Amino acid sequence: MPLPKAELHLHIEGTLEPELAFELAARNGVELPYADTEELRKAYLFDDLQSFLNLYYSLMRVLRTEDDFAALADAYLTRAAAQGVRHAEIFFDPQAHIARGVPIGTVVEGLWRALSTSEERHGISTRLILCFLRDESAESALLTLEAARPYLDRITGVGLDSAEVGHPPAKFREVYEAAAALGLRRVAHAGEEGPPAYITEALDVLGVERVDHGLRALEDPDLVARLVRDRIPLTLCPLSNVRLRAIDTLEEHPLRAMMDAGLLCTVNSDDPAYFGGYVDDTFHAVREALELDRERLRELARNSFLAAFLEDEEGRRAGYLAEVSAYDFNTE
Repeated sequence: MPLPKAELHLHIEGTLEPELAFELAARNGVELPYADTEELRKAYLFDDLQSFLNLYYSLMRVLRTEDDFAALADAYLTRAAAQGVRHAEIFFDPQAHIARGVPIGTVVEGLWRALSTSEERHGISTRLILCFLRDESAESALLTLEAARPYLDRITGVGLDSAEVGHPPAKFREVYEAAAALGLRRVAHAGEEGPPAYITEALDVLGVERVDHGLRALEDPDLVARLVRDRIPLTLCPLSNVRLRAIDTLEEHPLRAMMDAGLLCTVNSDDPAYFGGYVDDTFHAVREALELDRERLRELARNSFLAAFLEDEEGRRAGYLAEVSAYDFNTE
């Protein structure tokens, strides 16, 4: 039985395994430029974030109907349950689908079909976070938030993802102010490939409550002190960082140093179909590469629930934290 944990940095489109991609392509009459799943998997080698995004957006073409999005989410939840996930806060990218002629309602209704039964079927509570594409315009983000209004009862928060360099957080000040006025929680990718200043900007301008990645935070001691003081969680994705060449090897990942500095770190899988592992695979990988002992792993699991948007269900959070405290590593 794996260590109980929450997953807080997970792009549902990034869980599209080659087998499901080919199945949905056949269902929807989409031709993929790969002979088979093995050839597609070989394409999952990336030089940087942009090379990954090119394939990521290309494969999205197979997602067309509510059934497709429901199948995608259910496949992830099935895997997540086997990896010890008890709570998942799931990102989705509506602009990437709207641009292909797929309405936001199709996306949300399809995902919700799986998420609304995830506790009963998989033992996982869920939240849904709408992400804006930072390489699209600020106006597009505002239009997307407006299009999402009929579905806000199913959406917990907003995020900011895609190509980071050259797209500072301040570009999206207006849409984040609008989201805050609607009572939505706020997170943003920052400090993955972009500088530490992007993390500061996401906090000051966007009012984010959690920083997605935050990999480069240690480069700014004042920022580290602020993140520690204000207990701002970081949703780190170590396997992603290696696959996208943000760092060379897992042994060089700053996770251990970040924990030593007092940062509230969590470990997540990001886009697991593309990056070589789901969240418990990531736990095992960092445990070995960084020589983390059992109590450090327990700290990471505890942090994941502390950082989750469960303020409306503190009893549930307390139950999850109790599971972590009681976990016996000998049952793995």
